[in-house]
Amino acid sequence: MTSGAGGRGSKIIYKDMPCDRPPHSPHKGACIESTNAMQHSQKIAPKITDNRPTVRKVLIITLVLNLFVMALKALVGYWTGSLSLFADALHSLTDSANNVLGLVTSHLSSPEPDRDHPYGHQKYEALGALGIAAFLGIACFTIFQGAVERIFKAGAPVKISPSELWLLLIVLGVNIFVAFYERHMGRKVGSPILIADAQHTMSDIWVTISVMAGLIGIWIWGFQWLDVALAFPVAVLVFWSGWTVLKSNLPWLVDEMAIAPEVIQQEVMQVPGVINCHGIASRGVVGRQIFIEMHLIVDAHDVETAHDITEAVEARLEEKYSPVRVNIHVEPPEYISEEITYESGDRP
Repeated sequence: MTSGAGGRGSKIIYKDMPCDRPPHSPHKGACIESTNAMQHSQKIAPKITDNRPTVRKVLIITLVLNLFVMALKALVGYWTGSLSLFADALHSLTDSANNVLGLVTSHLSSPEPDRDHPYGHQKYEALGALGIAAFLGIACFTIFQGAVERIFKAGAPVKISPSELWLLLIVLGVNIFVAFYERHMGRKVGSPILIADAQHTMSDIWVTISVMAGLIGIWIWGFQWLDVALAFPVAVLVFWSGWTVLKSNLPWLVDEMAIAPEVIQQEVMQVPGVINCHGIASRGVVGRQIFIEMHLIVDAHDVETAHDITEAVEARLEEKYSPVRVNIHVEPPEYISEEITYESGDRP
């Protein structure tokens, strides 16, 4: 028997279960439920929440603020001749590019399935997050390159004034607002692109703080070497932000196990009527979208009872891991198995 989550028009098929059918039936040992039972099994699937309008609104607000921050940093960097501040402005440029990329991917990433994308379009957001990681990698390389060139080719000394430091304080305040606002909204609507971009902006805060500390050192003590020295930790922070974004989105793209099969089995076995659960697989990211499939043996002698048990299993998993889509294949008792999931050595 195969059952889709929510019973959305899915056909339920029993394997090797006796039933009344014409003797000339070519499907030996297979029984498809009656029309009445089929109608009973079809329920209105829960509506998938589309949070893209909220995501787009947040991205547009942060884009405007990031452009303001970038322009202010570049202006102060031009006035002072600071390499670390130019690097920070470049970092902010990637923030703006990320917002534009997020707007494009958010437009494409509808959670609703269709004929060409039966599992939805949400991986577009993960691809957008990978684009952010790529931007951060390019920024890291550019900053390193500029710092090395400054070491071997001495440039004009950095000059800083109190008014320019006050402008950088304004920049820092805007960065802090953007990071916390974007992270809050990303967690609220479950948007990986907002969470990834907030992570990027958080690194921008630490970059700006370190650059300001170096410029204060130059202003008070005249330590010109601080400007070049601080460019390197800035590059490291940028690289770390990119790695964090990459690490959090790869599992979604490569269909890594989302939930330990032993945990799923433990949940399923608590549903009355379930005898055995095996062949469990899951993919996706908890909190975004999970897909679970399994083989199930139930204590039932008719299609409708078995279907009710699978509905209870789906409801339990939906309650714990929502949003989730569950695909259940019901088997007769002789197919009982202790193999909960696939072994690591099963790769081709």
